[in-house]
Amino acid sequence: MSIEKFMQPVIPRFDGHYDFWSLTMENFLRKKELWQLIEEGIPVLEATSTEEQRKSVAEANLRDLKVKNYLFQAIDREILETILDKSTSQEIWHSTQKKYQGSMRVKRAQLPALQRESELLSMKEGEKGDAYLGHTHSIVNKMKLNGEKVDSSTVVSKILQSLTAKFNYVVCSIEESNDLSTLSIDELHGSLLVHE
Repeated sequence: MSIEKFMQPVIPRFDGHYDFWSLTMENFLRKKELWQLIEEGIPVLEATSTEEQRKSVAEANLRDLKVKNYLFQAIDREILETILDKSTSQEIWHSTQKKYQGSMRVKRAQLPALQRESELLSMKEGEKGDAYLGHTHSIVNKMKLNGEKVDSSTVVSKILQSLTAKFNYVVCSIEESNDLSTLSIDELHGSLLVHE
Protein backbone atom coordinates (compact mmCIF):
# COMPACT_ATOMS: atom_id res chain seq x y z
CA MET A 1 0.00 0.00 0.00
CA SER A 2 1.45 3.40 -0.97
CA ILE A 3 2.34 6.09 1.57
CA GLU A 4 0.15 8.57 -0.35
CA LYS A 5 -3.00 6.79 0.86
CA PHE A 6 -2.01 7.60 4.45
CA MET A 7 -1.02 11.21 3.80
CA GLN A 8 -3.65 13.75 4.80
CA PRO A 9 -3.86 17.11 3.00
CA VAL A 10 -2.32 19.87 5.12
CA ILE A 11 -4.81 22.41 6.46
CA PRO A 12 -3.80 25.81 5.03
CA ARG A 13 -2.75 28.19 7.83
CA PHE A 14 -4.20 31.69 7.74
CA ASP A 15 -1.29 34.17 7.94
CA GLY A 16 -3.22 37.38 7.28
CA HIS A 17 -3.01 37.09 3.48
CA TYR A 18 -6.69 36.42 2.96
CA ASP A 19 -6.86 36.07 -0.84
CA PHE A 20 -4.26 33.31 -1.06
CA TRP A 21 -5.50 31.53 2.07
CA SER A 22 -9.15 31.57 0.99
CA LEU A 23 -8.26 29.95 -2.36
CA THR A 24 -6.22 27.18 -0.74
CA MET A 25 -8.75 26.65 2.07
CA GLU A 26 -11.63 26.50 -0.41
CA ASN A 27 -9.72 23.88 -2.41
CA PHE A 28 -9.05 21.92 0.79
CA LEU A 29 -12.75 21.95 1.76
CA ARG A 30 -13.85 21.03 -1.78
CA LYS A 31 -11.58 17.96 -1.65
CA LYS A 32 -13.28 17.01 1.61
CA GLU A 33 -16.69 17.62 -0.05
CA LEU A 34 -17.53 20.21 2.61
CA TRP A 35 -17.46 23.49 0.65
CA GLN A 36 -21.24 23.44 0.20
CA LEU A 37 -21.63 24.34 3.89
CA ILE A 38 -19.68 27.57 3.34
CA GLU A 39 -21.65 28.42 0.20
CA GLU A 40 -25.13 27.44 1.31
CA GLY A 41 -24.94 27.06 5.09
CA ILE A 42 -27.01 24.61 7.12
CA PRO A 43 -30.59 24.16 5.86
CA VAL A 44 -33.25 25.66 8.14
CA LEU A 45 -35.82 23.30 9.65
CA GLU A 46 -39.46 24.30 9.28
CA ALA A 47 -42.26 23.17 11.57
CA THR A 48 -43.55 21.06 8.68
CA SER A 49 -40.17 19.42 7.87
CA THR A 50 -40.24 15.73 7.05
CA GLU A 51 -38.20 13.12 8.91
CA GLU A 52 -35.88 12.94 5.90
CA GLN A 53 -35.32 16.71 6.02
CA ARG A 54 -34.62 16.53 9.76
CA LYS A 55 -32.07 13.79 9.14
CA SER A 56 -30.46 15.85 6.37
CA VAL A 57 -30.16 18.88 8.69
CA ALA A 58 -28.66 16.72 11.47
CA GLU A 59 -26.03 15.41 9.01
CA ALA A 60 -25.32 18.96 7.82
CA ASN A 61 -24.77 20.04 11.46
CA LEU A 62 -22.24 17.23 11.96
CA ARG A 63 -20.42 18.16 8.74
CA ASP A 64 -20.48 21.81 9.79
CA LEU A 65 -18.70 20.84 13.03
CA LYS A 66 -15.96 19.26 10.88
CA VAL A 67 -15.59 22.45 8.83
CA LYS A 68 -15.45 24.56 12.02
CA ASN A 69 -12.77 22.23 13.37
CA TYR A 70 -10.69 22.76 10.20
CA LEU A 71 -11.17 26.53 10.43
CA PHE A 72 -10.17 26.53 14.11
CA GLN A 73 -6.97 24.68 13.18
CA ALA A 74 -6.28 27.06 10.28
CA ILE A 75 -6.86 30.37 12.07
CA ASP A 76 -4.66 31.72 14.89
CA ARG A 77 -6.17 32.12 18.36
CA GLU A 78 -5.93 35.94 18.32
CA ILE A 79 -8.03 36.10 15.15
CA LEU A 80 -10.42 33.40 16.32
CA GLU A 81 -11.18 35.32 19.50
CA THR A 82 -12.72 38.08 17.38
CA ILE A 83 -15.08 35.67 15.58
CA LEU A 84 -15.96 33.06 18.22
CA ASP A 85 -19.48 34.46 18.50
CA LYS A 86 -20.17 33.07 15.02
CA SER A 87 -22.04 29.79 15.37
CA THR A 88 -21.61 28.19 11.93
CA SER A 89 -18.66 27.66 9.61
CA GLN A 90 -20.37 29.89 7.03
CA GLU A 91 -20.57 32.76 9.57
CA ILE A 92 -16.91 32.28 10.56
CA TRP A 93 -15.88 32.31 6.88
CA HIS A 94 -17.88 35.45 6.06
CA SER A 95 -16.64 37.25 9.18
CA THR A 96 -13.01 36.47 8.28
CA GLN A 97 -13.65 37.58 4.71
CA LYS A 98 -15.16 40.93 5.77
CA LYS A 99 -12.28 41.66 8.14
CA TYR A 100 -9.31 40.55 6.07
CA GLN A 101 -10.24 40.85 2.43
CA GLY A 102 -10.83 44.55 3.00
CA SER A 103 -7.59 44.89 4.94
CA MET A 104 -5.69 43.44 1.97
CA ARG A 105 -7.01 46.34 -0.14
CA VAL A 106 -5.79 48.75 2.54
CA LYS A 107 -2.41 47.02 2.57
CA ARG A 108 -2.11 47.25 -1.21
CA ALA A 109 -2.90 50.97 -0.96
CA GLN A 110 0.01 51.39 1.50
CA LEU A 111 2.50 49.73 -0.86
CA PRO A 112 3.39 52.80 -3.00
CA ALA A 113 4.38 54.76 0.15
CA LEU A 114 6.57 51.86 1.32
CA GLN A 115 8.19 51.56 -2.13
CA ARG A 116 8.96 55.29 -2.05
CA GLU A 117 10.41 54.96 1.46
CA SER A 118 12.58 52.09 0.21
CA GLU A 119 13.81 54.12 -2.76
CA LEU A 120 14.78 57.08 -0.54
CA LEU A 121 16.41 54.87 2.08
CA SER A 122 19.97 55.88 2.95
CA MET A 123 22.14 55.71 6.03
CA LYS A 124 22.47 58.89 8.05
CA GLU A 125 25.84 60.20 9.27
CA GLY A 126 26.58 58.76 12.71
CA GLU A 127 23.91 56.06 12.40
CA LYS A 128 24.97 52.63 13.60
CA GLY A 129 25.03 49.83 11.01
CA ASP A 130 22.82 47.66 13.20
CA ALA A 131 20.15 50.37 13.53
CA TYR A 132 20.20 51.11 9.77
CA LEU A 133 19.87 47.45 8.85
CA GLY A 134 17.07 47.04 11.37
CA HIS A 135 15.21 49.95 9.76
CA THR A 136 15.81 48.48 6.28
CA HIS A 137 14.60 45.06 7.43
CA SER A 138 11.45 46.66 8.82
CA ILE A 139 10.60 48.37 5.50
CA VAL A 140 11.34 45.20 3.48
CA ASN A 141 9.16 43.08 5.80
CA LYS A 142 6.28 45.60 5.57
CA MET A 143 6.54 45.52 1.77
CA LYS A 144 6.40 41.71 1.81
CA LEU A 145 3.38 41.76 4.12
CA ASN A 146 1.70 44.13 1.68
CA GLY A 147 2.11 41.70 -1.19
CA GLU A 148 5.35 42.96 -2.76
CA LYS A 149 7.84 40.37 -4.00
CA VAL A 150 11.18 41.64 -2.72
CA ASP A 151 14.30 40.13 -4.22
CA SER A 152 17.03 39.58 -1.60
CA SER A 153 19.90 40.47 -3.97
CA THR A 154 18.22 43.80 -4.84
CA VAL A 155 17.96 44.67 -1.13
CA VAL A 156 21.60 43.68 -0.54
CA SER A 157 22.72 45.95 -3.43
CA LYS A 158 20.55 48.79 -2.14
CA ILE A 159 22.05 48.51 1.36
CA LEU A 160 25.63 48.47 0.06
CA GLN A 161 24.99 51.54 -2.13
CA SER A 162 23.28 53.50 0.64
CA LEU A 163 25.87 53.09 3.41
CA THR A 164 27.83 56.17 4.52
CA ALA A 165 31.41 56.82 3.36
CA LYS A 166 32.91 55.34 6.54
CA PHE A 167 31.74 51.92 5.29
CA ASN A 168 33.45 52.22 1.87
CA TYR A 169 36.30 49.84 2.74
CA VAL A 170 33.78 47.36 4.22
CA VAL A 171 31.64 47.50 1.06
CA CYS A 172 34.72 46.82 -1.13
CA SER A 173 35.70 43.90 1.09
CA ILE A 174 32.20 42.38 1.02
CA GLU A 175 31.89 42.83 -2.76
CA GLU A 176 35.28 41.20 -3.38
CA SER A 177 34.75 38.22 -1.09
CA ASN A 178 31.08 37.41 -1.79
CA ASP A 179 28.75 36.62 -4.67
CA LEU A 180 26.21 39.42 -4.20
CA SER A 181 23.55 37.54 -6.17
CA THR A 182 23.44 34.83 -3.46
CA LEU A 183 24.39 36.88 -0.38
CA SER A 184 21.42 37.03 2.01
CA ILE A 185 20.42 40.12 3.97
CA ASP A 186 21.21 38.27 7.22
CA GLU A 187 24.71 37.35 5.97
CA LEU A 188 25.30 40.96 4.96
CA HIS A 189 24.07 42.09 8.38
CA GLY A 190 26.55 39.71 10.04
CA SER A 191 29.44 40.92 7.86
CA LEU A 192 28.70 44.56 8.61
CA LEU A 193 28.51 43.90 12.34
CA VAL A 194 31.85 42.10 12.28
CA HIS A 195 33.52 44.93 10.32
CA GLU A 196 31.89 47.62 12.42
